[in-house]
Parts: sequence; structure tokens; C-alpha cells
Amino acid sequence: MWQIDPVSLRLFIAVCEEGAIARASEREFIAPSAVSKRIADIEAAFGTPLLLRSKLGVVPTPAGQALLRHARQLMRSMERLQGELSEYAEGARGHVRILANVSAIMEFLPEELSDFMLANANIQVDIEERFSADVVRGVAEGNADLGICRRSMATGDLEFIPYRRDHQAVVVNASHPLAGRTSIAFRETLDYDHLGLSAYATLNAFMRRTAAESGHELRLRTHVSSFDAAYRLIQAGLAMGIFPREAVERYAGLFGLHVIPLEDDWAEGEFVICVRDAEALSLSAKRLLNHLLARLPAAGSAA
Repeated sequence: MWQIDPVSLRLFIAVCEEGAIARASEREFIAPSAVSKRIADIEAAFGTPLLLRSKLGVVPTPAGQALLRHARQLMRSMERLQGELSEYAEGARGHVRILANVSAIMEFLPEELSDFMLANANIQVDIEERFSADVVRGVAEGNADLGICRRSMATGDLEFIPYRRDHQAVVVNASHPLAGRTSIAFRETLDYDHLGLSAYATLNAFMRRTAAESGHELRLRTHVSSFDAAYRLIQAGLAMGIFPREAVERYAGLFGLHVIPLEDDWAEGEFVICVRDAEALSLSAKRLLNHLLARLPAAGSAA
């Protein structure tokens, strides 16, 4: 029976992810012949091929797919064990890694994490901003304990837990012709220049399609990479923006902006928390997950 070898598991995962032994060897800084030898040893031990080899590269066989799934789980468990034990040695009692999209970070997550960390001084929480699709991929690959993303990206074998909601709104300066409106339909904004935020590429594409379906064109005057830049350009009258109301309202007074809720059905969005296996989370990660869910409004929607 093959004795589990973490190095061989890591190399096998790299070969499957890279689709070629040569690329995996470059990634892991080891000779291709050594990679091939380790995989051949595993195949010999189990008596079945793990990879289909061709001129185009390699793909896992059904047996290889089973090994890949378990190998990833084993590597994540070993990484978590090593991480938690090293934290005890450093005097900490836990470490939680989170991936979140920009909306979650702008709207509510800093306050939630601040309260949690004040109440749990010996738990370290690291947060990294990613696009929603990358949040799901990162959690699936074991790069984080928890992820927060849009429900529209909730695909794959992860567990997705309903979390918060937000609401898209039109953002204009005080002199804009729409500034006096208390609510508005998206189609009514299509006669004006819009501002695109790179973090909302999916939303921009959706609005383009929606405008085209109504016989209009979405006039994106320019794109920016941050909310601060967007607020400044809207303040200067360059264009309007469509952003989550919850992300803008706290800054509207500072920049002299008017926030007008959108009336369209699609204007309400939902966040989910994604995990590989809620039952398998470390105690620290479970505590943070319970903290986030316990602070939801009674109706289950974002304030």
C-alpha cells in the first residue's frame, strides 16, 4: 500500500492544475523526470493509471480525479494543522483567512470584522479583495477559509450560505438633471453618460445587454478602478454612476452626491458566504462564521 507522501501529492496536484509535467516542474522547482518518477510510483502502488498523456499535455483519469479531490483535502488539512500549531507557538489561538469582493468590503465587512476581532483578541483575521468568481475559486482551492461573493457566482461544490442584500442606485452630483428624483428606472438613465467601475465588470456587461434589449446604448464615458476616483469624477460632473446604495451613502455628503434608488427588479443583489465544508472549519473560522450570521438583521436582509 502506498504511504501518503505530501511532496508527491503536491506535485500531482500541480501536474493536474498545469496540464503538463513540464509546467508543473517549473512551478514546483523540481526536475520533470523527478515529477514523472513520483507519479509513476503512485500509479504502480495502486495498479492503475492516474494521468492520460498526449502531445497536448496530461489530464487525470477517473482514478486521477479521485486522487486529486482527496489530495486537495489532505493538503488543506495539513496546511491548516501546520498553521494552527504555528499560531499556538506564536501565542495566537487562531487564524482565519477571508476572500471578499469589493462590495462586501465597502459596505459592511470592516465593521463586522472589527467587532469580531475586538471580542476575540487571540484570533488573527486576514482579508483579501478578489472578484466574486475568484473568491469562489480561491475558497475551492483552499486559499481561504471563508469567502463572501455575489450569489450569481455561487457555482461548484462549495457550500453557499445566504448572507446579506444590497441595492443598486444611481449616483449623481447636485447639478445633474436627475438629482431631484427619489427613485428611477434604469432605462431613464440611458440618455446620460455613465461611469464604469472596473470591479463591477459583470454589472457593466449586464447593463450593456439590458440597454441593448431596450434599443438603447449604455454610454460609458470612462472607467475607474476605485470608489474614491468614481466619487470625485461624479462630483465633477463627468458622468453618473450605478453603485450599491449601501456602499455610497456614507460618502455621499462628503462628495456632495445624490443617491437615487433604482426601481428595477435586478437592482437588489444578494451576497453569500462560501465554504468548502462548514463542519470541517477550524474553531476560529466557525466562530467567525457564526458571528457574521448572528449579526444579520431579523428579516435576513442588509440594512
